[in-house]
Amino acid sequence: MIRGVRGAITITKDEAPEILEQTRRLVLKMAKENGIEPDEVASVIVSTTTDISAAFPAKAVRTIEGWTYVPVMCTHEMDVPGSMPLCIRVMMHVNTRLAQDKIQHIYMNDAVKLRPDLSQKSQVSQA
Repeated sequence: MIRGVRGAITITKDEAPEILEQTRRLVLKMAKENGIEPDEVASVIVSTTTDISAAFPAKAVRTIEGWTYVPVMCTHEMDVPGSMPLCIRVMMHVNTRLAQDKIQHIYMNDAVKLRPDLSQKSQVSQA
């Protein structure tokens, strides 16, 4: 079964080191909380708000040990007025036996505001 695992994180400034560090941090947490190994990942889509342009966040995913051959693609989010700025989102397609309601979607920094219902579920399970 292929399931989608979602995650999002915000950054404080559009600078390459922060984009790469925070993307890596998010993806590693998504993998850890869901017991995901690189061979189980079918693909990863990384999107950013249009105010992020200093680096490709997909580069951070490809540099994680064991993730070199995971297909990763970057894109921009829709530029909707009033949307959360400086946000990186990840959609990971994973081969897993986990039921849909057992997937831990990860929202970090200000991105917890995007899905407080899922963020609370993740925080409770980590306690």
